Amino acid sequence: MGLLLLSQVQADVSSPKPNILFIMADDLGKEWISCYGAEDIETPHIDTLAAGGMKFHNAWSMPQCTPSRASLLTGTYPWRNGWVNHWDVPRWGVGYFDWKQPENMTFARLMKDLGYATCAAGKWQINDFRIEPQAMKKHGFDDWAMWTGYETGVKASADRYFDPYVHTPEGSRTLEGEFGPDVFADRLISFMKDHRDEPMCLYFPMVLPHGPFTTTPDEPDAEGNLPKHKAMVRHVDKLVGRLVAALDELGLRDRTVVIFTTDNGSGSGVTGTRNGRKVKGGKAKENEAGVCAPFIVNAPGRVPAGVETDALTDFSDLLPTFVELGGGKVPEELDIDGVSIAPVILGKAKDSGREWIMALGHGPAVLDAEGVRGKVDFATRVIRDKCHKVWVSSERKIIRLHDLNEDPFEETNLIDSDQAAHRAALEKFRKVVASLPEKDARPRYEPRAANPWDRKRK
Repeated sequence: MGLLLLSQVQADVSSPKPNILFIMADDLGKEWISCYGAEDIETPHIDTLAAGGMKFHNAWSMPQCTPSRASLLTGTYPWRNGWVNHWDVPRWGVGYFDWKQPENMTFARLMKDLGYATCAAGKWQINDFRIEPQAMKKHGFDDWAMWTGYETGVKASADRYFDPYVHTPEGSRTLEGEFGPDVFADRLISFMKDHRDEPMCLYFPMVLPHGPFTTTPDEPDAEGNLPKHKAMVRHVDKLVGRLVAALDELGLRDRTVVIFTTDNGSGSGVTGTRNGRKVKGGKAKENEAGVCAPFIVNAPGRVPAGVETDALTDFSDLLPTFVELGGGKVPEELDIDGVSIAPVILGKAKDSGREWIMALGHGPAVLDAEGVRGKVDFATRVIRDKCHKVWVSSERKIIRLHDLNEDPFEETNLIDSDQAAHRAALEKFRKVVASLPEKDARPRYEPRAANPWDRKRK
């Protein structure tokens, strides 16, 4: 089935294919990006991307790591792909992101079929490389350097920063004396050099600034969680600058679409100041601090410069966007939820055309007799349009309504309001909820033999 889908990707060969460099920081909210109003830090390289490109204000990730990664890879919401809760595969075992399932088609596999060289470096977390060392290849990547995630029973694998434990096509090992984030950036730059004459799709799911708090090579004397967090964010910004500089040096800058975003909000242990207001990290929360991600697109001569947009988009849109940028079409047999925003980022359309976007997926998954599943049959979720946002309970009921234009911090629940605009918004979103399955899908994977480290059913 996977081969059939790949064979049906249709390419438009009439125009040059742009490179795509997708950068995703790990646990970083807008309150730590200065071009989004952060006051406690400067992020000059990210700011430069925004000033020379397009900055989105209404882009949603999912609330937590696994749901975000599964959604961006497949173009589907967690209720469809099954990853409605967080599941750290190397640490917990059992369920995994199975390339053999047609529903788990990734953007990398589709881009390869369009003639792209593909590389990933950073944090994967949804396969156990001990069991399947070629998982990255099977998911569509030609080359990779990934932190393994913490592999239960392998003490060295806990390290993603200093002396990182890294998996490459040659296997997994500790890189003594190295700093993981730099190793991953180096791998991408090396791949750029080797493949500069062909279109490239590069995926950089950073490990920074996710905990544990650490110093960095540039700020080895940082002490305390907040100073370390700031040092880690500054290193995120530095790596963005390094990658853009490498594109410049290789003469690839004008044909590379660079996207910067984050997988969810900052960890709850840090609070930043944004536009004069203190914002606590919203990771694993469905508030705007948890799901409204920084999202910047830059490509000189392709993406209009200095543009700020209120166009709606979420992580399900990434797969179809990459495919359209690559001159292809998503196979009709592939059920996705996303819509390409390529026309928006290329300046050919002022809006995405999306009437609403959605975010869901947080907290740990559970095990039952059949394997991994969501904690409840219908995960809580949030849905929004350009004005209103609703919170939906696990009973499929709307329990909160907010006007984000008037109440960006979601302090006033309008669920009982009699105003016509509020009643109309509720009716609109009730229809959306009614269109969703009553029961979320389970993660799709072929059962495999048990391993000693697998989490046991309770």
